[in-house]
Amino acid sequence: MKISEVSIRNPVFAWMIMGALLLFGGLVYYKMGVSQYPDVDFPSVSIRLSYPGAAPEVMEKDVIDPIEAAIVSVAGIENISSTARNGSGSVSAEFNLSVNIDVAVQEVQSAIARAQRQLPEDLEPPIVTKSNVEDQPIMWLSVRSETLSKDELMFMVRRQIRDQFTTVQGVSEIFLGGYVDPALRVDLKSDALVRYQLTVNDIVNAIQSEHREDPAGRIESPTEERPIRVMGEATSVDEFKNVMIKKRGGGVNYNPIPISQVANVYEGLEDVRRLSRVQGEASVGLGIRKQRGANAVDVGRAVKERMDQIKDQLPKGVTMAVNYDSTPFIEDTVSELVFTIFLAAILTSIVCWVFLGSFASTINVILAIPTSIVGTFLVMYFLGFTLNTFSLLGLSLAIGIVVDDAIIVLENIMRHRQMGKNRIKAALDGTKEISFAVIATTVALISIFLPVAFLDGIIGRFFFQFAVTLCVAVALSSFEALTLAPMRCSRMLDEGKHTTRVGLWIESVLTGVTNAYSRALPKVLNHRVLTLVVSVVLFGASLLIFPKLKKEFVPYQDSSSLFISLKTDTKSSLEFTDQKMREVEKLVMNEPAVLRYFTAIGGFSGGQSSQAMMFITLKTPGDRPVYSELGHRPSQLEVVQALRKKLGEVKGIRAFIPTGGGGVFGGRGRGYGVELSVRGPEWETLVDSTKKLEEAFTKDPRFVDVNMGDVEGVNEIHIVPNRQAAKNLGVEISGISQTIQYMVGGASAGLYSKGGQRFNVLVQLQEKDRRSLDQIKKILIRNNRGELVPISQVVRIETRNTAPSITREDRVRAVSINANPAEGIDQAKALEDAKVLAASVLPKGYYVVDAGSAETFKESFIGLLVAMILGILVSYMVLGSQFNSFRDPLIVLSALPFAFSGAFIGLLVFSQSFNVYSFIGVILLIGIVKKNSILLVDFSNQMRNEGMGINEALIEACPLRLRPILMTSF
Repeated sequence: MKISEVSIRNPVFAWMIMGALLLFGGLVYYKMGVSQYPDVDFPSVSIRLSYPGAAPEVMEKDVIDPIEAAIVSVAGIENISSTARNGSGSVSAEFNLSVNIDVAVQEVQSAIARAQRQLPEDLEPPIVTKSNVEDQPIMWLSVRSETLSKDELMFMVRRQIRDQFTTVQGVSEIFLGGYVDPALRVDLKSDALVRYQLTVNDIVNAIQSEHREDPAGRIESPTEERPIRVMGEATSVDEFKNVMIKKRGGGVNYNPIPISQVANVYEGLEDVRRLSRVQGEASVGLGIRKQRGANAVDVGRAVKERMDQIKDQLPKGVTMAVNYDSTPFIEDTVSELVFTIFLAAILTSIVCWVFLGSFASTINVILAIPTSIVGTFLVMYFLGFTLNTFSLLGLSLAIGIVVDDAIIVLENIMRHRQMGKNRIKAALDGTKEISFAVIATTVALISIFLPVAFLDGIIGRFFFQFAVTLCVAVALSSFEALTLAPMRCSRMLDEGKHTTRVGLWIESVLTGVTNAYSRALPKVLNHRVLTLVVSVVLFGASLLIFPKLKKEFVPYQDSSSLFISLKTDTKSSLEFTDQKMREVEKLVMNEPAVLRYFTAIGGFSGGQSSQAMMFITLKTPGDRPVYSELGHRPSQLEVVQALRKKLGEVKGIRAFIPTGGGGVFGGRGRGYGVELSVRGPEWETLVDSTKKLEEAFTKDPRFVDVNMGDVEGVNEIHIVPNRQAAKNLGVEISGISQTIQYMVGGASAGLYSKGGQRFNVLVQLQEKDRRSLDQIKKILIRNNRGELVPISQVVRIETRNTAPSITREDRVRAVSINANPAEGIDQAKALEDAKVLAASVLPKGYYVVDAGSAETFKESFIGLLVAMILGILVSYMVLGSQFNSFRDPLIVLSALPFAFSGAFIGLLVFSQSFNVYSFIGVILLIGIVKKNSILLVDFSNQMRNEGMGINEALIEACPLRLRPILMTSF
């Protein structure tokens, strides 16, 4: 007994299966995580490094080079890239996709531990992390105050606000933007140090000996145990001011003085190397990162509820608001899926009624959609998938496919019903007759889409959930069509004849189309060669459309959010960049489509005084005002173009607005349409050549937002010890370095407690005493005889032009150059033109390679092409096995070229680009075309098995299968 017969003869059992799929699928739907992207670990490990005060070349030589040398031996590494900046750096190791990234993280940590002896003592512990798109903040909140000082605001954010969000269910981490750690500052006065014959080491030693708390054991008795603490730390600023300096140069200071005599002691902030603002007011940003697999929409709602609770606790004048929120976009995507399901059900039911004239058949098909889709949720849940852009894309495409099997089975049962058979007989015979075709089409569809799940590169990780979700939905639709649909037909299917005037007219049209097809088919069969020639010519002509299509990685999406990167001259101070950003902010605030913005100056990690970034939230498309120059509400891209024009008028600062898309796929991609890495043997020549290339890009109208890596030199001060003079005066080189580090760069001499939190005690020369080189020369250092020596006597001071950052690719220095294609230029053409231009500008031995999203663009299209070809080959093998024929699969697949023709014509007519999503659409079309072809070939074979000749079988079978093919097409 076949499975369809079991279902038809046991209807209650079939209804229970359907009910179980709907019940449990619906339950897990509400338990599934919701996010914008799948939980994908990029095959890369990032190492964040912090070495306060270190120049980029020092970071490269003393920190990055040893770390790269240590990790290069880790198995599976494909390439290593690094960036050295002032006081910080990063190393990224990209691994083969077959490597377990969690194991790779552990191995990298072990390699760094082995290299620890080669690293500077003052280097902060390296932070090793793996990259995951799910780690991006889903929300940005802002806290600002009209009444609190900056240090009071920072303290409140750390103590009162941040920790309350970490306890929200689903939140993994709070990332602070524009935040500067509070500190107990000890700002040394140069003249006082000279007066009391003290050095910075005397101050640091006094703090470390007079301000400390150590565990002191315990007192034990037969009945009680009590721990002992020596409370040696100062508990207030006033108490700290009275910390006595009892030693000088390691010897006794017979006239001890309080630290307040030589320093200003106060609660403040560590050196401010980054600023942030919201709507023009100083603020602190809180980025909310959700736990992997958590429901982003639920987390967003919980965060907003917690924010409302915190608002009631805030002092007067302090405000908190949501500055950026990605969860509405995610929520809209899920809502769109639900809407698509209902719309597909309605349209499909109308098509069924039009073609079959039966309300019972309409209800039957409507029930097929939720059974397949909701049942897919059950499988997705146990596979650990989330509801994200890619899994929902698979479900959206599946909606158009899952009804096809039900329609095919239903139409064939209806045909048997119209022969006069009762419902059960019609259901049994109709399902038996069509079951092979349904199974064949299902297997063929899965064979087309399954290779997509095994795409190489990072894009394969993203499309894995898409392909598996779609294959599961197709498999369930086949199961539903062969079991549940026949059972429902056996219980409630009528003959389905049109009786209304409209219905009779529709029936006459369909009959006329069928009759016309029946008359034309013999003529086509009698002129096979001519038909093939015309088909080949039409297909060849359609291929001429492809070069005219715009080609890009992913289409630009109106997400109502923008990112702008801004740069001043590399020699600029933080204060200068801040002034220029205020000019930019005024222009942005006056843009009618802008809702709000968040500005970060100096970068999130600080140390980039010439750089800034803006996160802009636009009004929703329907709320944007009509632009008079456009005559309509602007799209996001039109807002970008308006901002480019305005920001280009601001002198002394350059703005770059990435519009290339695909940054999330690129891993290290920056979101530009053109991302290249310039490489060559000599650093000076490489920099000069890249500058010439940047100039050529800027002058070329095909490119906008041209942005080169930071290689423009800055004036770096080099303090070079005079070893002979130091020897003669008894001064140690380490003492020179340590003194400059404390006095100019500042360093922690201990910890200070306030409000249950621990902060650094920061010792540094007061700002007015470290503004010029002449003041630096006056710093005193103690020699081995206890004498004070001006540092100018043992060093020489030089000024050199050095790069603000140094980038390396595979342990070789490289320079990045990025740009966006100008309006009307597609990404593929822009990349091709950029390489041609680079070849004409760069000298011999210097070249460019694809980087970031540009590299992934090329890899993804090659991967999808290979997956499509592999899918067609697998389909041939599957069909050959099913039909037991080498010829029949070729006949089925001969219809595939017209899937390309239809796709290219559709993209051209509707002015759409050819991108990864449209490529997926082409693969879907191949599956649908193949499905229709299988229906014709299978039914023709059945006719031939009954003794008919080839032409006779085709003339009989094709008109009978025309109606279900038209139904599935609509």
